[in-house]
Amino acid sequence: MPALTIKENGDRVRLALGGFAQGEGSSLQEAADDLVSSILRLVMAFRSNGFKACPEASPDFETMNFLYELGEVAAAGGDIRSRVFA
Repeated sequence: MPALTIKENGDRVRLALGGFAQGEGSSLQEAADDLVSSILRLVMAFRSNGFKACPEASPDFETMNFLYELGEVAAAGGDIRSRVFA
């Protein structure tokens, strides 16, 4: 699972999952909701459009597998929060 990081800046909280998704809010809950929304947009785009890596970069297969799993959960109507915040 990609690293989940938390940063506080004044009255704002930012959560980041790996280098590919982040959420921000005035509370940890708002930041988590924003992060989940960001991840859902990403995995749904990934599911509908696929993923193409440039020849110079090799994809991180563990991260790609994680995103695929999240997409499967979301497509089945499940909640990805338990997997993201495990």
